[in-house]
Amino acid sequence: MIDHISINVSDFVASKDFYLKALAPIGYGLLMEFPKGVAPVNVAGFGELVSKKPDFWIGEGPVESTNHIAFRAESRAAVDAFYAAAIAAGGKDNGGPGVRAHYHPSYYGAFVFDPDGHNVEACCHHPE
Repeated sequence: MIDHISINVSDFVASKDFYLKALAPIGYGLLMEFPKGVAPVNVAGFGELVSKKPDFWIGEGPVESTNHIAFRAESRAAVDAFYAAAIAAGGKDNGGPGVRAHYHPSYYGAFVFDPDGHNVEACCHHPE
């Protein structure tokens, strides 16, 4: 079981703002933040607001390769809202909301590129 994951971002402030806006529709928010000096670099931890435990971290640093990060959403409407919020926050389309039946018949997801090109997804596994 994965406890948490972290990725490097080239512009900490811009990426923090992007993730604050993009993840809000699926119930995620900023739960912890440590400035450089307390941590080796500026870092921010996001997680489900109800859990109060950060499981997705961004840290200021060189982006040598991009990653795919998928966040579980509880409804297709939340996936749609994630996509709209991410695009409005400056994300680039990488596959709008829709069923991805090749994963399984109820898989509904949306994909965006964050400011550094990380492929960020929200997905719902429940039938409509």
